[in-house]
Amino acid sequence: MSHLRSSTELLGELIAFPTVSADSNLALIDHLANRLEHVGARVRVLGDDSGGKANLFATLGPEGDGGLMLSGHTDVVPVVEQPWDSDPFEMVEKEGALFGRGTCDMKGFIACAMVMAEEYARRPLTRPVHFAFTYDEEVGCLGGQALVTSLREMEIRPEMAIVGEPTSMRIIEGHKGCCEYTARFRGLEGHGSAPDRGVNAAEYAARYAMRLLELREELKARTPALSRFDPPWSTINIGGIHGGHAHNVIAALAEVEWDMRPVHWGDADFVKAEMTRYVDAVLKPAMQAVDPEADITVETIGEIPGLEPMELNAARDLVARLTGANGTDLVAFGTEAGLFQSLGADVIVCGPGSIEQAHMANEYITVAQMQACLDMLDRLV
Repeated sequence: MSHLRSSTELLGELIAFPTVSADSNLALIDHLANRLEHVGARVRVLGDDSGGKANLFATLGPEGDGGLMLSGHTDVVPVVEQPWDSDPFEMVEKEGALFGRGTCDMKGFIACAMVMAEEYARRPLTRPVHFAFTYDEEVGCLGGQALVTSLREMEIRPEMAIVGEPTSMRIIEGHKGCCEYTARFRGLEGHGSAPDRGVNAAEYAARYAMRLLELREELKARTPALSRFDPPWSTINIGGIHGGHAHNVIAALAEVEWDMRPVHWGDADFVKAEMTRYVDAVLKPAMQAVDPEADITVETIGEIPGLEPMELNAARDLVARLTGANGTDLVAFGTEAGLFQSLGADVIVCGPGSIEQAHMANEYITVAQMQACLDMLDRLV
């Protein structure tokens, strides 16, 4: 059976596991672990504290540091209220494309890597090849953070890593960081006809959001002179504002969900310091002057470093030789690559499928992209 046919069949199996981030990925991890154990890989399943999620880390070839890591996340985004033309968890092949949730983001790459693992296992590898499959990338790279901690504890340091996010097989050597937060406001409920007697959590949430928008404009003035990103500055997005339950009631509870994509970590520190000062010096005193129990808390959902473009990058040079690419790009979306770079690895992002299809209804990956990924991984041998 050809590698393409094998990977396509395996992709269909992987799509059938509905590994939405809110649900467990253990059944899929067990499926991958069994296949890797069958070809002789040294497999570690690393569960989270809840017992419902796990990372998988497996190695072929010799023990020790170094080698190459192939990485992908196993979770997918929800399909609720999306207008799919077919069952999103049953892969459909049509006109050279494979449709299903996770086909490009990023079970297509995982299927290719798994099929090539069988090929690698038949060869006398002189350096290790690692397979890293994580949970909850879509909700803050929680599995990637846990995996990096595990690798440090196990004293495993891959020399290079390829993160197979959908880049249409372009080599991505840099992207912004990703920071996500939820600010929660607790006020004092009361009748809407007497707003001065209560603490309106929704109003303070609005003021908090407006300060974020002011900082978003200030970040443009901090744009690095040689920034290659699009847009070139760090960004802030307000993803949701929630609060209150009736027109004529002072809202006792509210929250603001927001994210930041820093070009460099100094911008993240700047925004966090400014928002902390604004909350402590302006918002909280005003709230607590009416009700001492009023409060604002900020939960960090995730703080993921960006992938910093490096002048020397062995992974970039290797994949350029494997694919024949003569250039690299930067992207605005985030991945786990910066986490692996923090281990000291040379890292690039390169995988099959287009980011334009990720998270969308009728998500798909083309068969041609699967073949291009297999060709790259085959040349690694």
